[in-house]
Amino acid sequence: MQGARPDVLSTANVPGMTRVLFSGGSVLDGTGSPAAPADVVVADGRVVDVGPGLDGDEVVDCTGTTLLPGLFDCHVHVLMSGVDTLRQLQTPYSQVYFEAVRNLRRTLALGITSVRDAAGADLGVAEAVRSGLVRGPRMQISLAMISQTGGHADDWHVCGAETPLLPPTPGRPSGVCDGPDEVRRVVRTLVRAGADVLKVATSGGVLSPRDDPRHAHFRPAELAVLVEEAEAAGLAVMAHAQGADGIKNAVRAGIRSIEHGIFLDDEAIELMLERGTWLVPTLSAPRAVLAAVAAGAALPQAVVDKAVAVQAQHDESVARAHAAGVRIAMGTDSGVGPHGENLGELQLMADRGMAVEDVWHATTLSAARLLRVDDELGSLEPGKRADVVVLAGDAADLSGLAGRVREVWQDGARVVAGGRVADPAA
Repeated sequence: MQGARPDVLSTANVPGMTRVLFSGGSVLDGTGSPAAPADVVVADGRVVDVGPGLDGDEVVDCTGTTLLPGLFDCHVHVLMSGVDTLRQLQTPYSQVYFEAVRNLRRTLALGITSVRDAAGADLGVAEAVRSGLVRGPRMQISLAMISQTGGHADDWHVCGAETPLLPPTPGRPSGVCDGPDEVRRVVRTLVRAGADVLKVATSGGVLSPRDDPRHAHFRPAELAVLVEEAEAAGLAVMAHAQGADGIKNAVRAGIRSIEHGIFLDDEAIELMLERGTWLVPTLSAPRAVLAAVAAGAALPQAVVDKAVAVQAQHDESVARAHAAGVRIAMGTDSGVGPHGENLGELQLMADRGMAVEDVWHATTLSAARLLRVDDELGSLEPGKRADVVVLAGDAADLSGLAGRVREVWQDGARVVAGGRVADPAA
């Protein structure tokens, strides 16, 4: 095989196996190396080879483009389509599932072929994608956020009403609990319902009106039980953690990733470095809340005030964490803001001091490592699953990324062309 390395299995003479050649572009392979001119060959759903002068049975002309591995968003809510309390109260229960189909398609059209849903999607949504009934990115689901009473997932209001963004259902049990025994029960219930990852709120948040993002939630004994049960089920834990004490409690408990990390202090950063904890910044999230309010969304004033207060601190914390060497994986909190704008997070990360190569690494191989799928995804390397994104222009330019995604391939099949998502086979 022309250009093949000795350790790469040749498919040139395998009967019935079509070799698709992506030719004439540059390749940013996701490993952190800079983009360079090269071809990519895909066969039987896998990357066969990457390098110059390759051949194939079918040719995709990639002149003027950059080839990327399938992208990741490690923090989405596909069953949410914005934050507006009044709209939420007026939306029929089942409508959000139909909106999820649209949200999944919008995400895939960006070249995001894998996501971690940070509460909302249940096993039925994930299975609809896995079975090919609905077109969308691969999903890891957390179902519901584990929260203490009065915490980030407790949507009680002073009038006595509860208006949860994601109400409990048979497939999405409530995550509100108190004390080690209740935490253990909730974890086991979520595992039974099909969770691939567990999410816990170890601090207050912005969208929950009756808590403070700076306050730590759950005590160490509760978090220890949570992690013990997660590890027994072979699952990782992600922590909504904004205040420094909540972040440090999560890291000490062995939680794998910190989501948001708004009030990181030096001790928290050092702990994350010692434990190898990931940060998923979601820099888009407070901006999305403020944009929703500007567009007329009805939200409690306490929520608006918190969104205003945290944005500058959030930006500073992420910049400091990156400068210190904390591992970062891309996540947006899409659902709080519109789906389909996810790639705007990359420019926000670059604006916090991340080099372009680091931004793309956070969106590819680093994210795949966080989700424990880097043996199959996250980079364009022989043997890995053939998720390929054809991006018009130079990947060093992070402007207008959504409109520059020309094609998206998933497991060696073209699923997006010219910005249009192909319908699943009947």
